[in-house]
Amino acid sequence: MQVADDGRFEVVEQHENPCVQTAGPGHLDPEAFAALTEAAEGLPGLAEAPQDLRFVVVTVARAVALQAIEQVMDTWAADTDGAEWWFGNADHADSAA
Repeated sequence: MQVADDGRFEVVEQHENPCVQTAGPGHLDPEAFAALTEAAEGLPGLAEAPQDLRFVVVTVARAVALQAIEQVMDTWAADTDGAEWWFGNADHADSAA
């Protein structure tokens, strides 16, 4: 990624891992983040968030089927009030929930 002259970020090269982004209205609660962290580890993947939990990014190995990622994320979102998720990688935009 690089910063353009106008201050916006520009993707220069995509890496091998799908990136899933999620957020809810306001901030996620710690229990929801813990549940997503555990679910992501089962893919295997890694869930990361800033301390205030205003969003979460989940990184998963490209070898994991998109359907498996979608199932985990849909299940987690269904149990988390107001949570939404989407693939952050442009090449997976058609698969986002």
